[in-house]
Amino acid sequence: MAPAPKLLAVNPVLGIVTTGVFIRHIQQPPLALTISLYPGGELMEIDEALEIVRKLANGLHIESGTTLDTNSPFQHPQAVRALNRAVAALEFQQERERARHSLPANAGKPWSTPEDIQICDELRRGINFQEIARGHGRTVGSIVARLIRLGKISATAQTRRSA
Repeated sequence: MAPAPKLLAVNPVLGIVTTGVFIRHIQQPPLALTISLYPGGELMEIDEALEIVRKLANGLHIESGTTLDTNSPFQHPQAVRALNRAVAALEFQQERERARHSLPANAGKPWSTPEDIQICDELRRGINFQEIARGHGRTVGSIVARLIRLGKISATAQTRRSA
């Protein structure tokens, strides 16, 4: 799998902040976002990484929770700003993962010709968009967009049917 965009990461062993983070999405249950400091490295769930980076951004030792010495490189103003940016990036990624898991199973997947034929048939039979979406594991918005693209409904007609 190709590496994701690089984010800041803390290597507590070396005591440095790095930018070479590779993110992997595990498809088997339990679904989790994991990060590694280098390809093939030890994986860490995003929640654990977020907890560590938050502690460092707040000037706390990652294990004991005591205040870091003022001479610590993690207390340097630029390091604190970078750590806070890393916290924001990790929180954003965490929220994206939560949103992705709440979507229907086929959300974002390509449409097939048989599926196009089936949703057109279901529309002709008077099945509402919510039921069509549920039956195909897709969102209502994707069903409407696909029917518009196929020329089966107009953008203005969809408001009547979805009510």
